[in-house]
Amino acid sequence: MKIAFVGKGGSGKTTLSSLFIRHLAATRVPVLAVDADINQHLAPALGIDEEEAAALPAMGAHLPEIKEYLRGANPRITSADTMIKTTPPGHGSRLLRVVEDNPVYAACARPVALDDGEVRLMVTGPFNESDLGVACYHSKVGAVELCLNHLVDCRDEYVVVDMTAGSDSFASGMFTRFDMTFLVAEPTRKGVSVYRQYKEYARDFGVALRVVGNKVQGPDDLTFLRDEVGDDLLVTVGHSDWVRAMEKGRPPRFELLEAANRDALRAMHQAADASYGERDWERYTRQMVHFHLKNAETWGNERTGSDLASQVDPSFLMGEESSASPARAN
Repeated sequence: MKIAFVGKGGSGKTTLSSLFIRHLAATRVPVLAVDADINQHLAPALGIDEEEAAALPAMGAHLPEIKEYLRGANPRITSADTMIKTTPPGHGSRLLRVVEDNPVYAACARPVALDDGEVRLMVTGPFNESDLGVACYHSKVGAVELCLNHLVDCRDEYVVVDMTAGSDSFASGMFTRFDMTFLVAEPTRKGVSVYRQYKEYARDFGVALRVVGNKVQGPDDLTFLRDEVGDDLLVTVGHSDWVRAMEKGRPPRFELLEAANRDALRAMHQAADASYGERDWERYTRQMVHFHLKNAETWGNERTGSDLASQVDPSFLMGEESSASPARAN
């Protein structure tokens, strides 16, 4: 299962994604957590102190190694230099799996011990002073997109991505990589504006989208969200003393999270699991190729000096049985 958390800045999406990750860990399922936000706050939300969080290896800094590993023996990819963020896998490519050890995880992933389990955490790395005026943050997030394009996950395995805020999530095809997207919305006009944008894209690309109302303080807030987002509203979350303690760096044991908020996390878990039955590997592969060809034509061919359309392997289909051998039908 690949799950994204999106929303406007300050909506609480990082807090909600961290709570969901803790919930999954408590159910003892494998979890790969990824911070793909320009503001890197997921690690502290999972209990890592600021100094340790700052020392986490950045995926963006390891992009050449990631590319070299993933291209494997794919004859359509002549060198790692010709790979861009949308490069799709083909026969001979190396694929990632949630439960395995590989050079990408060794370089970029670190275990995080939680109250009731352990998760792997990967971070894109911050947009820092040295990047100002010379780099685009989406080049860092490209490492995440490349890994998702090469990742084969199964039921009861979870990849949870805290996405960059607002409409920046649409700057690549990564928004189509998920079985479920949880949009965190406050009960304000600004809070639901990102929902309207996301809803349009979700409809066009078959993205499963549910709204999690956050900072809901009473019946009027609930009515507002229901009027604005309709049946897409899944659950709402209100004030949490547990979260306030977590934000102070002193979280109680996760089992002490308020009952209403635990119920909300269980409902989100059930909704995500239900979306797995709608997974269509053929569409997933087709969308991956669509965005690659679009990026190749727009900027990739010129930047790499190669015809990146030739990287597309028409006989390759992503799926749970995918490997370096010819794709098998699901």
